[in-house]
Amino acid sequence: MTYSIVARDAETGQYGVAVASRFFATGALVPHLRGGKCAVATQAFVSPIWGIEAADRLAAGEKSEDVVADLVARDAGQASRQIHMIDAQGHVAAHTGADCVDWCGHTAGREVSVAGNMLAGPSVISETLAAYDAHRHLPLAERLMAAMEAGAAAGGDKRGTQSAALVIHRSEDYPWLSLRADDHPDPLAELRRLYDVAHERFVYVADAMPTRANFSGTTDRRGIDAAIRAADEARKAEDRASRSFATELDT
Repeated sequence: MTYSIVARDAETGQYGVAVASRFFATGALVPHLRGGKCAVATQAFVSPIWGIEAADRLAAGEKSEDVVADLVARDAGQASRQIHMIDAQGHVAAHTGADCVDWCGHTAGREVSVAGNMLAGPSVISETLAAYDAHRHLPLAERLMAAMEAGAAAGGDKRGTQSAALVIHRSEDYPWLSLRADDHPDPLAELRRLYDVAHERFVYVADAMPTRANFSGTTDRRGIDAAIRAADEARKAEDRASRSFATELDT
């Protein structure tokens, strides 16, 4: 009932997961990431425990293929589950259970994995991966959205879509960006809108938040406010209206 992509950007160290499904709030259960260390997507007859444990073990330094093999060996429900992941070395591993609903399967490229079940056909994951590779020049978040949109154009979840999510981690265990459309007629388009809104204000605040390397973060708001003003002026100069539903701010 889901297709997803997990990836690592070797140049920035960012990890990301994007997912779409004919299932409510897929973003609440599928993505599991640890900052600068791993990304995991657990789906089909979903086990959040798989996702949590896999992310913790990868973050502790275990290899992706070892984690997948152990989860499968211990779980009596493994035939109905699907999981794929990428570890700190960029190695990918995946499992698609024999009882996952057709079409189901997984594929991988350089530091990227795509998997899905209950799909329109194998072209969903092949087109998702191809679009990711074709957009490697873009920031990771935009690359993942383009990939998911290509998968949707190839048929996506064969029942349609209800929800989608996009999560990006930089060096920290909290997300740099976490967007969810939990119940929407076109959830991937809604992610695009939310991504645009995030770049009106949120990302400049997120860039200033404390990190492991900088415990205090940025404490002077002037740089943040200047970045927000510059983004607002650039948007207006391009005659682009705000896509936010928020109330207008005086400052």
